[in-house]
Amino acid sequence: MVRRKKITALPTENMVLDALESAVLVLGSDYHIHYMNPAAENLLCISQHQALGQALSAFCSIVGDEHFATFFADVATANMAILRRALSLALSEGGRAVVDLVVTPGPTGGLILEMRPMELLARHAEEEMQDRIYGVAQEMLRGLAHEIKNPLGGLRGATQLLERELQRPELKDYTRVILHEVDRLHHLVDRLQGARSRPVFAEVNIHQVLEHVRRLLNAELPTGISLRFDYDPSIPDILADQEQLVQVFLNLMRNAQQALDRHGTILIRTRVERYVTLLHHKFRLALRVDVVDNGPGIPPDLLPRIFLPLVTSRAEGMGMGLAIAQGLVRGHGGVVHCHSQPGETVFSVSLPLLPHREASA
Repeated sequence: MVRRKKITALPTENMVLDALESAVLVLGSDYHIHYMNPAAENLLCISQHQALGQALSAFCSIVGDEHFATFFADVATANMAILRRALSLALSEGGRAVVDLVVTPGPTGGLILEMRPMELLARHAEEEMQDRIYGVAQEMLRGLAHEIKNPLGGLRGATQLLERELQRPELKDYTRVILHEVDRLHHLVDRLQGARSRPVFAEVNIHQVLEHVRRLLNAELPTGISLRFDYDPSIPDILADQEQLVQVFLNLMRNAQQALDRHGTILIRTRVERYVTLLHHKFRLALRVDVVDNGPGIPPDLLPRIFLPLVTSRAEGMGMGLAIAQGLVRGHGGVVHCHSQPGETVFSVSLPLLPHREASA
């Protein structure tokens, strides 16, 4: 039986390390784990309680010919910090991570590891770009909506007056077509502007929301597409607008369904992350819901623009589903990220799990 060792860091040091976005691990002289911060738990997909006393190689390995044991021995021999950039790691759950890894000799013969995920830097850059693009797009749509709605209102009123003057019933068919198209355009403009009401927050069980979306989607799902669910049952209720979350996940799952073209698998996965930065604010706990499909992936040139209104790769699509989902999630203080490659597209919805901000990022 592996003996669990106590954390050697002091409480104050723990608080500092816990708040870092970099994954930090402290190894003893036997190179077994004495401490890991929440960022390391998130990165390596294992809790500190499970990892204490174990070797890092038990749940993580370097992709290629290099091994942690050789790397650690080099650090001990040189007695100085060694950096490896863009190191590819294979995780025990089957995932991959690319990190900049710094290994520093510890004061008592152990090692201190700092892993900075390259995906984290890309994610922050993506959020900054999304902020700018989203703000510009919303201003443009508000101006466009104003310019379109004014003449539409006049056109509708004039058509109604004309309809009253027409004596022949068959001519009124034309005015009804005009009124129908005016109303359709008005509805389209409303959708372009996104949600018109603020979220009505209440305690919501995320799995009840996802199960409701499952029932809605099952009625229209082709027989060649299967839905799989990987839930973390320990996730507590969150403060959210249930109807808006239903719309978010319905849009994302329908998007995945359309990408699969009648054959494939959609996986819905829920997890809790610690010390997560969302919209420039850091939260102690966050909910992450992944919508994963094994379709052909999103073209690289389209990926940076997929959350903009009217951007779509489908000829029959309007390009509104993802834009609406992003707007609703941002209204909850969260974000939607997308990672895509052939055979796997992941839309990740991150939402604060606590009703208040812990600290400014």
